[in-house]
Amino acid sequence: MARFLIGTIPVVGHVGPAVPIARRLVERGHEVWWYTGQLFQPTVEATGAKFVPMVNALDYSIAANVPTAWIEQRNSRRGVAQLKFDLKHFFIDAAAGHVQDYRALLPEFSADVLISDSFFLGAAWVHEQTGLPWAQFGISALAISSRDTAPFGLGLPPSASWLGQLRNTSLHWLFQQVLLRDVLTYTNSIRASLGLPPTDQSFFDVVSPFLYLVGTVPSFEYPRHDLPAQIHFIGPFLPDPPSEFTPPIWWADLQTEQPVVHVTQGTVATEAEDLIVPTLQALASEPVLVVATTGGKPADALKLDPIPANARIESFIPYYHLLPQVDVMITNGGYNGVQMALAHGIPLVTAGKTEDKAEVSARVAWSGVGLDLKTKTPTPEQIKAAVQKLLNEPHYKANAAAIQAEIRRSDAPNRAVELLEQLADTKQPILRTV
Repeated sequence: MARFLIGTIPVVGHVGPAVPIARRLVERGHEVWWYTGQLFQPTVEATGAKFVPMVNALDYSIAANVPTAWIEQRNSRRGVAQLKFDLKHFFIDAAAGHVQDYRALLPEFSADVLISDSFFLGAAWVHEQTGLPWAQFGISALAISSRDTAPFGLGLPPSASWLGQLRNTSLHWLFQQVLLRDVLTYTNSIRASLGLPPTDQSFFDVVSPFLYLVGTVPSFEYPRHDLPAQIHFIGPFLPDPPSEFTPPIWWADLQTEQPVVHVTQGTVATEAEDLIVPTLQALASEPVLVVATTGGKPADALKLDPIPANARIESFIPYYHLLPQVDVMITNGGYNGVQMALAHGIPLVTAGKTEDKAEVSARVAWSGVGLDLKTKTPTPEQIKAAVQKLLNEPHYKANAAAIQAEIRRSDAPNRAVELLEQLADTKQPILRTV
């Protein structure tokens, strides 16, 4: 039996992928402690892991904990400026508190391996201080720098040609030495306060030298000739079936010969006016059934009156039950939702620019499984044309079905546990053999 300490940023998209890993580790007889936000205590405990709360770190799973000034400052920024704000305050500032909490925790729980999501910087810093083996799991598209890809966040397709590599190298220099230079300076000021030496490594290049688990299949991720050998593709971290489900009263309407189109605003960028409202407007007169989920907001909060007759709106529906009924999915590009759609062979329309969504959307277009509208606020006309294109051109469905078959051949939770157990046993990097 080994002891594993999981650490996750207290946000749904960072916590969710760790659930099947934690559950399988516990089922295998390992002792698992999980450090994250208070909101997720029931989620953690349902896996059999022991919940460990954040003490010195800001627990922003509780909305009231987030300073109002932060929200105002973040909302006043766009693009790179917003990215820099998020990196500094939601991830780098947080890492200092995570390190302090781990220092207090490790004498009580002598972990064999640290596990963290790919944005949980504190585990990397604790590894530096203690030498403990450290594994990461990805919660989004692979962000590590490569000569074959542009910097993470630009949403540009890959290119391994000499001209493309020149583009990539130039853009990486611009990002690291100019646009994000102050983020590195900020990082080093926080590191110094913890007794750590300065680093020249960018946030997105902090990758465990022991083991990194990519939560998708190779066909959805950009190829890289310089991919480090400790990075393993294991397939999506799909959630287990919900224990209970009460169908909405309209559920029988899904048994229709018309295509079913699902639109979701996700769990982070949840402004319904960005995507849900224009989708309902776009498809109101189309021969489709539209199922919209609002990310927790009540249906009557939508600024749309009347609701189209072909629309069904709920705050939440488990994807395990909904997606087998869906023909096209419209999303702002949340990574986990996209992986769920591909696991069901569903072609996608994406429209997102914040957080990691431009990168996820770019991969949807690159892999041929859908269309990237390259905007956060598409017009009804753009959405209507995109849906019609996916329904009328079968190669999108065929490409999504091919990735679905690849996902079915994977087994992320069990493969993750196999690799983590190897790391616990050997304390050495776990390298790909092919």
